[in-house]
Amino acid sequence: MSVFGKGSRELETIVGDGTRIAGEVGVKGTVRIDGIVEGNVDADWIVVGESGRIHGNARARGIVVGGTVEGNLHAAETVELAGKSSVAGEIVTPKLSIAEGARFDGQSRMKAETLPD
Repeated sequence: MSVFGKGSRELETIVGDGTRIAGEVGVKGTVRIDGIVEGNVDADWIVVGESGRIHGNARARGIVVGGTVEGNLHAAETVELAGKSSVAGEIVTPKLSIAEGARFDGQSRMKAETLPD
């Protein structure tokens, strides 16, 4: 599972296992989520670890999901769903990778998505 593409390669923010955040999360750079976020997540790159959960929409240049997302994913560059991931919602991205064993319930649109600054 690739974690980063072009651009930000440093992990700036971590939501640890056992942590629960209710509300909007906005991060400049990369955020790794191993806990639970109940709300929308906006970052340059989003990595959802195997124990991570997002109950809301995620918007980034790139998104890697190893855990669970119940919401829509919008990525300007790429979305990767790892083997143990589960996504229920719409995915909009020009590049989509779904590993064997991943669960995806929703629709995908493969188009370039521009994100606001």
